[in-house]
Amino acid sequence: MDIIILGAGGHGRVVLDIVRQARVDKPVGFLDNNPALHGRRIDGLPVLGGIESLPEVKSHGVRGVVIAIGDNGVRRSLGDTIEASDLELASAVHPSAQLASNASIGKGVVIAAGALVCAHCQIGDYAILNTGCIVDHESMIGTGVHICPGVRLAGHVVVESGAFVGIGATVVQNVRIGFEAIVGAGAVVTRDVEPMTTVVGVPARAVKDAPSAAEFASLLAASR
Repeated sequence: MDIIILGAGGHGRVVLDIVRQARVDKPVGFLDNNPALHGRRIDGLPVLGGIESLPEVKSHGVRGVVIAIGDNGVRRSLGDTIEASDLELASAVHPSAQLASNASIGKGVVIAAGALVCAHCQIGDYAILNTGCIVDHESMIGTGVHICPGVRLAGHVVVESGAFVGIGATVVQNVRIGFEAIVGAGAVVTRDVEPMTTVVGVPARAVKDAPSAAEFASLLAASR
């Protein structure tokens, strides 16, 4: 099937390599909303225009789209747009990725080189499982999640929709990462993370944007 890759940045190059290595679909070009890229070639493929060009490329025989955009919210929104356009939302799975035979993989998923998905895992639509990550048994990855390179998720972990788990992070068993939460690079998560919360460190703790008035007064007094 002829496909277009949506997103011509660094992640787009990774996705192009995955598609070429997999040899299932034929990539014919990129679409990207950055006008500076239009007309250029990225790793031998032309950037044909922005997302508004989807109907035009469809008329030239393109039947599928792989989304290569790291931002979780944008990726999910574009996935809904593509599905409404009658184009097939294709996945890209590197041949070196190891997927359990009973793992469930959604639509528009990108699984990079060396990723490991173990028994009875569920991977939601538009998720990214990046290079060398491990998703252990019976874990659930929600819609539009990004699991970064080198992440290790133990068994029975739930990562809710839109969450981001940073490079090299570790999540112990039976932990839930709430929707649109962010786990910082290298963090070790030992307890549940609330939705829309950023955690960092070892063990991971929530980041506060600014101290409250009482906390600021206490800090000021302690500094004198």
